[in-house]
Amino acid sequence: YTTFHFPESGANVITTDNSDWATNCPEYKVTAVEVSRVYHPSEWQKRYQEFSDEQQRLLDERRHERSAGAKAEVRR
Repeated sequence: YTTFHFPESGANVITTDNSDWATNCPEYKVTAVEVSRVYHPSEWQKRYQEFSDEQQRLLDERRHERSAGAKAEVRR
């Protein structure tokens, strides 16, 4: 069992190309996997983390710009 709601879990990476005809959802219940303990993030998880960090940085930058713009409006 694993959660697939959170991208960092990587569950969507292990699915096959087969999907439900009506919803296009991957076949989570019939995908065979081999589970093993790991001690470091996979390359996919590293790339996702870098992407996520960059998105957060851009969001913070945009919020800062909006906040600075709102403060400038108040001063006028």
